[in-house]
Amino acid sequence: MQRRSFLKKAGLGAVAGTAAVAAPVVAQTNPKINWKMTSTFGPSLPPLYSTSQRFCKMVEEISEGNFSIRLYPGGEIVPGFGVMDAVSNRTVECGQTASYYYYGKDPAFCFDTAVPFGLNARQMDAWVYQGGGLALLRELFATRKIINFPFGNTGTQMGGWYRKEIKSVEDLKGLKMRTAGFAGEVLSRLGVVPQQIPPGDIYPSLEKGTLDAVEFVGPVDDEKLGFQKVAKYYYYPGWWEGSAQLSLYVNDEAYNSLPKQYQTLIETASRAAGSGLIADYDAHNPAALRRLIANGAVLKAFPRDVMDASFNASNQVYKEFCDANPMFKKIFDNYMAFRDGIVPWFRVAEGSYDNYLGIALANQKK
Repeated sequence: MQRRSFLKKAGLGAVAGTAAVAAPVVAQTNPKINWKMTSTFGPSLPPLYSTSQRFCKMVEEISEGNFSIRLYPGGEIVPGFGVMDAVSNRTVECGQTASYYYYGKDPAFCFDTAVPFGLNARQMDAWVYQGGGLALLRELFATRKIINFPFGNTGTQMGGWYRKEIKSVEDLKGLKMRTAGFAGEVLSRLGVVPQQIPPGDIYPSLEKGTLDAVEFVGPVDDEKLGFQKVAKYYYYPGWWEGSAQLSLYVNDEAYNSLPKQYQTLIETASRAAGSGLIADYDAHNPAALRRLIANGAVLKAFPRDVMDASFNASNQVYKEFCDANPMFKKIFDNYMAFRDGIVPWFRVAEGSYDNYLGIALANQKK
């Protein structure tokens, strides 16, 4: 064999190098396992779905075919928003989704994806791995028989597409808008009528007038889904998603029955596959945005009064949930303390650098 076995890669080399000894060791420690995996997304959303494809490929190749995970797109074996239940009851062993889709089960799940005026992608990564976030989230997901793994991030998202211009908070009243999770709760306080619709159904709903506005991710996905054809005003920033972390759900019984090296493989491969997601968006969003504008999209910032009203409404909703849900408050207190500590540093370093460079480049072109 030109390639070392997964067993050797894991530092568990066969004794004395004889085939007679090695074969039983491989059979015992590197068994053949076949899993099913479902996703909320499908091939029509390449950055998101390809994260799962990369993950499955890594697991199979590193295990030399002994650990195989068959991936199913959203809607093929379970509905797009059925990933949590499917993993929890072990219809499938694992799944890819965004946890804020399960806001209706418990709003605390939103901390695993995004909450209004929350952390950006790098800050989220720091909170999860260094700020105690992952331990708190694992405690929450244990109630659903799920072990969650961070699975990439989209970065800060856009504020969505609107059929009419948003000049003030008054223009939000009565607006039927596709949005997800916590954002819908906050927007409803401003008069919006939130609608949670799976990705594949968004465009037809917008085209038929069932929706007045839609937010999804950003230029790459929005262009692919064609929103600019039926709603020309494109707003930023998506204050409800300063970042959006995707998640890999693994059924806890299925995970705990794996050999230790396969458990490590899931942890390592999910993080490696997920790291490509934000790189994909960061590399391709700029050109996609330019194309959207060239094709008629009108790019606009939310008015300050809309941002201020949204911030105040978010804080009101946070208080209500903290008062009613002890686990929500436990995660909220940790998350927001981390946010309040890290944002000033980012303003000093990242923010000042980005702002200056943006102005300098614009002046250079004059």
